[in-house]
Amino acid sequence: MTTLAVGVDIGGTGIKGAIVDVASGELTTDRIKKATPEGGKPHDIVAVAKSIVEELAPAADVPVGVCFPAIVRDGKTMSAANVSKKWIGFEAEALFEKELGRSIHFVNDADAAGFAEQQFGAAKGKDGLVVVTTLGTGIGTALINDGVLIVNSELGHLEIDGHDAETKASFAAKERDDLSWKHWAKRLQKYYSTLEALLSPELFVVGGGVSKHHEEFLPLLDLQAPIIPATLRNNAGIIGAATLAAQSKPQA
Repeated sequence: MTTLAVGVDIGGTGIKGAIVDVASGELTTDRIKKATPEGGKPHDIVAVAKSIVEELAPAADVPVGVCFPAIVRDGKTMSAANVSKKWIGFEAEALFEKELGRSIHFVNDADAAGFAEQQFGAAKGKDGLVVVTTLGTGIGTALINDGVLIVNSELGHLEIDGHDAETKASFAAKERDDLSWKHWAKRLQKYYSTLEALLSPELFVVGGGVSKHHEEFLPLLDLQAPIIPATLRNNAGIIGAATLAAQSKPQA
């Protein structure tokens, strides 16, 4: 397996990428971040991703992984979270490969983050069911059972009290409603308690950029399973996408 790969993490507000040493899970370049184009349409987002990849690794032999906030099935985006609805049912992987002029590995963003935490971070070596959540523009979730990633879980969209959970409990919701950490933690408590009642996991791992402030809200949560901050935080998607791309690249 090659040891260097590009990871690109596409989100509702930002698109970021870096070159990753997939043997260690460490970034070998500075992270490049650009704003997600307004409206989040396919060709606009692909153009930004292309500019990041070309800046990082113009050579076509470097594996590229792209993670995206959608259910991904056979290269198609089957949903659209915080991006244009034009992505629903869209041949996304094919468009990325055409515009980038190379093969890519295309995956759900929370799955990429969860995989990275299982390989290099807070979920490494953990038995049983681990639920990795990313709190950001929305809520992403990844399920890892005995080290195996179960793809395309969309538990940020559970309906709780008549609302899509991420509209009330994401970090974007905290900022939108100008919530204190304590008030936001009450919403998180309801969300994580619902997940725990449904899944009975051995461990919760909380990622996303806000995880760097984990001491402000995680101690306020009362759950049966431990709930801990992600190790890789906001780089997890980049690292997971790159590692999956390197593992899937055919060897010469």
